[in-house]
Amino acid sequence: MMKQIFGKLPRKPSKSSQHESNGGDGVHGSRLSSGTVNSHSSSSSDLNMLASGIYGALPGFRDVPSTEKQSLFIRKLNMCCVVFDFSDSNKNLREKDIKKQTLLELIDYISSVTSKFNELVVQEMTRMVAANLFRPFPSPNHDNKLVGLYDLEEEEPAMDPAWPHLQIVYELLLRFVASPETDAKLAKRYMDHSFVLKLLELFDSDDQRERDYLKTVLHRIYGKFMVHRPFIRKAINNIFYRFIFETEKHKGIAELLEILGSIINGFALPLKEEHKLFLVRALIPLHKPKCVSVYHPQLSYCITQFVEKDFKLADTVIRGLLKYWPVINSSKELMFVGELEEVLEATQAAEFLRCLVPLFRQIGRCLNSSHFQVAERALLLWNNDHIRNLITQNRTVILPIIFPTLERNTRGHWNQAVQGLTLNVRKIFSDADQVLFDECLVRFQEDELKEKEMQKKRELTWRHLEDVAASTAVSNEAVLVSRFVSSIAIATSTSPSPKTLVGS
Repeated sequence: MMKQIFGKLPRKPSKSSQHESNGGDGVHGSRLSSGTVNSHSSSSSDLNMLASGIYGALPGFRDVPSTEKQSLFIRKLNMCCVVFDFSDSNKNLREKDIKKQTLLELIDYISSVTSKFNELVVQEMTRMVAANLFRPFPSPNHDNKLVGLYDLEEEEPAMDPAWPHLQIVYELLLRFVASPETDAKLAKRYMDHSFVLKLLELFDSDDQRERDYLKTVLHRIYGKFMVHRPFIRKAINNIFYRFIFETEKHKGIAELLEILGSIINGFALPLKEEHKLFLVRALIPLHKPKCVSVYHPQLSYCITQFVEKDFKLADTVIRGLLKYWPVINSSKELMFVGELEEVLEATQAAEFLRCLVPLFRQIGRCLNSSHFQVAERALLLWNNDHIRNLITQNRTVILPIIFPTLERNTRGHWNQAVQGLTLNVRKIFSDADQVLFDECLVRFQEDELKEKEMQKKRELTWRHLEDVAASTAVSNEAVLVSRFVSSIAIATSTSPSPKTLVGS
């Protein structure tokens, strides 16, 4: 889709257009108001008639000569600026039907027109779209200030009763933006930063259908209006920042990430510092909100795109995932392991070596998870040829970290599938380096013996404490406790005194 959009873009904007985009909003507004007085007066008279209750269908485009079609187009746009109340399905049925048919006629006209749209048409089109789309949301979710009670995964989607008309307005806007007869240099004066911000606000709509249309429309605007691209990226960043650090409440994060996935895919190399900062400050922290499952596939795609663009970012991404790794949320942990596999698949040996130790400490915890799906998913990392080769090359560091986990799994994990996969992983290591494997096994056995000895000493310590407590309970004599003497010293003491015994 992006290639088709880029093919329609002007390769090199003129200096005059750049000058107009930098400071021309006020100039063009005053020139338009002075040069099109008659047109504005006619449009206001149409609206006055509509307000008076006279709302009738205008002639069709086939019924007027070619010279009057553009004027009729503007009149129909003015007519569609009237907004009806769709919460009452029995109200203004005739007028609603007339407006719907008029909007469909406008779509047909835009699809068939063969001449450039003039400035007045662009202005009136923008005004009509704003009148219909830019509105407060009716859903009570948007008035809920108790963020803690808000859950994107559990909220029931709300369907806007006005959608049958809104859909046609969105389709009209989409056709207008994509039309080759819409001049980007002219249209950007009216589809400006304010217009883009209003569109972005609509991404918080409860209606999935509206968010899907918005996604397509904003994607086309990003492709057609090159001057707006930095602003659109910055505005999306701001939405993410507020979502991550303030509200954790927004319906359209998945759709915005889907747009960004296409944008990131088109980034030129080497990546700009602005794009790297966006990865670190916005995309990676998006793993933090509890509702990450709603948009995780799109987020994972964006993250992987960055690593594929610049493999040196792999260390940054992996450490970011480890920073936000879930502790007690198994379903979220499954998503993280899946994303980690995609990132590791694009990771080169040098970056893998930089994050090796913290990475496999976390993988070791996953291998030993009591949730069998988490353990199973982590063990399946060895089924990926690229990841297995990276692990084998760095086995001298990795195996000592995860060997205790592997041993505990083979001896006592409750799930048979996890035990079987663990045995497969042990075999991979033993086949690759039997000497190293034996060394780790001996070390593990030694550590086990030490742990057993420590456990015995702890039990002796508590037994001494219980005996002393029982003996002093009869005489009501207090037992002094010193924090500086270890329990091990108590256990090895041959003649303990009640007044020098230690408790923890």
